[in-house]
Amino acid sequence: MRRTVLNIAALFFGITAFSQNIQMVTNPKGPVLGYSADSGVKILTVGGNKFKDLNRNGKLDPYEDWRLPVDERAKDLASKMSVEQIAGLMLYSGHQSVPAPADGFRAGKYNGMLYKESGAKASDLTDQQKKFLKEDNLRHVLVTTVESPEIAAQWSNNIQAYIEGLGLGIPANNSTDPRHSATVTAEFNEGAGGQISLWPDGLAMGATFDPELVRKFGNIAAQEYRALGISTALSPQIDLGTEPRWYRIAYVFSESPELTADLGRGYIDGFQTTIGSKNGWGNKSVNAMVKHWPGGGPEEGGRDGHWAMGKFAVYPGNNFQNHVKPFTEGAFKLNGGTKEAAAVMPYYTISFNQDTKNRENVGNGYSKYLITDLLRGKYKYDGVVCTDWLITADEPKTPGGFAGKPWGAEKLSIAERHYKVLEAGVDQFGGNNDKGPVLEAYQMGVKEHGEKAYRAKFEQSAVRLLRNFFRTGLFENPYVNIDETKKIVGNPEFMKAGYEAQVKSIVMLKNKSNILPIKERKTVYIPKRYSPATFNWWGIYTAPSLDYPVDIEKIKKHYNVTEDPAKADFALVFVKSPHSEEGGYSDIDAAEGGNGYLPISLQYKTYTATEAREKSIAAGDPVVAPNVHDRTFRNKTSTATNFTDLLTIENTYKAMNGKPVIVSVTASKPMVFNEFEKHADAILMNFNVSNQAVVDIVTGKYEPSGLLPLQMPANMATVERQKEDVPYDMETHKDSEGHNYDFGYGMNWSGVIKDARTEKYKK
Repeated sequence: MRRTVLNIAALFFGITAFSQNIQMVTNPKGPVLGYSADSGVKILTVGGNKFKDLNRNGKLDPYEDWRLPVDERAKDLASKMSVEQIAGLMLYSGHQSVPAPADGFRAGKYNGMLYKESGAKASDLTDQQKKFLKEDNLRHVLVTTVESPEIAAQWSNNIQAYIEGLGLGIPANNSTDPRHSATVTAEFNEGAGGQISLWPDGLAMGATFDPELVRKFGNIAAQEYRALGISTALSPQIDLGTEPRWYRIAYVFSESPELTADLGRGYIDGFQTTIGSKNGWGNKSVNAMVKHWPGGGPEEGGRDGHWAMGKFAVYPGNNFQNHVKPFTEGAFKLNGGTKEAAAVMPYYTISFNQDTKNRENVGNGYSKYLITDLLRGKYKYDGVVCTDWLITADEPKTPGGFAGKPWGAEKLSIAERHYKVLEAGVDQFGGNNDKGPVLEAYQMGVKEHGEKAYRAKFEQSAVRLLRNFFRTGLFENPYVNIDETKKIVGNPEFMKAGYEAQVKSIVMLKNKSNILPIKERKTVYIPKRYSPATFNWWGIYTAPSLDYPVDIEKIKKHYNVTEDPAKADFALVFVKSPHSEEGGYSDIDAAEGGNGYLPISLQYKTYTATEAREKSIAAGDPVVAPNVHDRTFRNKTSTATNFTDLLTIENTYKAMNGKPVIVSVTASKPMVFNEFEKHADAILMNFNVSNQAVVDIVTGKYEPSGLLPLQMPANMATVERQKEDVPYDMETHKDSEGHNYDFGYGMNWSGVIKDARTEKYKK
């Protein structure tokens, strides 16, 4: 029998993948079962079918019976779980890196030693991971950077083998933030840029105006995720980009509720649907955790809720309902059989004065009105609700620091914050590896509501969480075939599809005298780009540099390259959209007697906010800044850190002495074009895709087809006058050719694009 099992294993699973002695068992009309022979799990035969005896009691329990409906299995398992086990199920780990680095928030050790000193394999579990898996009963793991796809797959198998023999045999539901982005810019796409297909993300995907393309991406990304051992995507981000200064606007699809709803629906359908399955769910599905309920876009002044400086979302246009639409009309109304997104993540922000019932201004994850009354009650959502990361941890020492985000609950203890989150109707705590505060919160609930009622509440959350394990086949086989991983992740077909989608996302804004495309082998001048010294998301310093912004050797395949503008036929200038280092807050300003709040500028030149809001809509930092009651930045000044990009355009225009200048802008948010548009004969705009894709449009290999997913402002005055929650409310830039850089605008070789997309999605 053992030889037969091994033969089956060899057939379905590469022998090289068996370091944990993983076995495969087939069912004639059922799923393939995968288990570790070292876990103590046995195979039961009932009615000619095979089942895993996960709790090792020698009988087939309902939760082990793959023939039963998901809800019946989930309810049976939840009833068998201890409060400690459910508390662990409610945890979502902090960011895990494979292997773990020596320092930072992803740090870990191996047998008490750092990775490089330990002799451990890159795919081994850290001491910290073993602890939270075994002692804290954690089963939801967030994966970030990985050494390679096969290492990621092996690590996932190691986790599953380690926990399979523990308790009730609940597997791990590994997850990731978006990792298919062409560039890595923040902690929420930290896994990007690896050996995986690279696609447009956020605004870049939105610029395609193509829900079917997004669905195709979701299907391909899901295949790659499952091959990595990942079964939940912490995406898509369907906030509306109605506030042009917002840091995270780069990762939304659009400012249009209709376009965002359609793209979000396509994304989730692609991820969650196992083709051929009766109800859509299956072992090729990836749960989608849509974010951020009820819409995190209208941040006052553009400051982001990851920091206390940006804890408030405001609604001066009374437009709350439009921000909910991408959820209710998109994520919760799928075309596929899975029907709705498997999970929802509320944002950090306080949706200021939107709680019309309790009149409570607390972070969205703490709000009973937003979670229980609206999401659960009015909109009938019964999937998982998981907090954003670290909302129960203590906040930093200043509004500009990066730490916990307990907005509106700053004065509560950590355990009390957990209890308030539970009372709001949330099921899960993002970024918490410790079951202790959850158990303390449980005791608070028992004291207020009684043991029976709070046990039932915990079981209800457990059922919601367990559905996502059962529906994706994790209980039957959580293991991945590493040989298949190597074939699937980043394969040439997927890479090609991703690259072509990148090209489709590029928007041609200007093409004076049809200067583009340039197919002839002409001589090009490409100025080097100066990157100023910066501090990244985690406060780590990056030195300044002066480099070519594109691979010059690839350029030489198409054109002759010169460093002398006088010898060039045309210039190709690569710049990035204006960037404000402070992000809207300065500890220095606060130390000098100011309130700390600064303008976020969308222009390169020094900007003074003379027309900013005289008094902020929201204010209040009861712990770190109790004396700040007004967050206005009126009459304050900021300068983009990359103002040299503007100088590069101006100097190139002057040096070319009338010869064509093509400007390629890589943008992370809207920007003011009136500073340099007149100096450019052609302008191509991309939202963080590869510069090579831009070059392929310049050469005519591809024709541009992207459309602006949001407005480009005429000036900063219109930015200050617009309302954070209202789309399409800015005066847009009008260029020298008479074109307005408005929502839905874009050009191809024939001129301004007017097609089915522009007809369907209008302001």
